[in-house]
Amino acid sequence: MATLPSGTISVIFVAQRTGSDPEGYDRAAHDMDMLAAAQPGYIAIDSVRGTGGLGITVSYWINEAAAKAWRDHRDHAAVRNAGRGRWYSEYSLHVAEVIRSYDWQKS
Repeated sequence: MATLPSGTISVIFVAQRTGSDPEGYDRAAHDMDMLAAAQPGYIAIDSVRGTGGLGITVSYWINEAAAKAWRDHRDHAAVRNAGRGRWYSEYSLHVAEVIRSYDWQKS
């Protein structure tokens, strides 16, 4: 976790997995994490998944243009389409601007 600069764009992806092709999903998720990290304007990513298949992934981008470039990336679009066909029964995506950010850690 990291404190984010004000104005950071957060792309919040909330998805319910189907449970089909878990190995393919894991491979694609790893590949997308690596590809996203290599994109201009990428800051970080946080991701969690519950035992029932509900997951939340938040990617952070320096600005709206960088977030849109990731959305439009050819390889990302291909995996998104695969997800719609195989891995997800439903999802929601929300884009927000960070106004304030801070961290806390237990000592």
